[in-house]
Amino acid sequence: MAKKGYLVSAYRSIKDPDKLAAYAKVAGPAFAKYGARYVARDTAAAAYEAGIKQRIVIVEFESVAKAIEAHDGPEYQAALKVFDNCAERDLRIVEGLE
Repeated sequence: MAKKGYLVSAYRSIKDPDKLAAYAKVAGPAFAKYGARYVARDTAAAAYEAGIKQRIVIVEFESVAKAIEAHDGPEYQAALKVFDNCAERDLRIVEGLE
């Protein structure tokens, strides 16, 4: 059985909150097609070390392969066009422990 995959977005800064809101409306349904479940989506409660107290999003998928498929799929690629560099962020896909 494959371990779960997690897409993690750590925002460093947000330049255009309106564009970010428009992106979020498109990204959610784009990921939902691939069975995504949002685990966390808010401003960080606390930030330590090199962390920035900014928006964090964690999305769970049934596997890393499914997370990559969702990210690389046409629906999310269209969402990235709406994102249009409205924020600086670090986006990663990691394998879960289970």
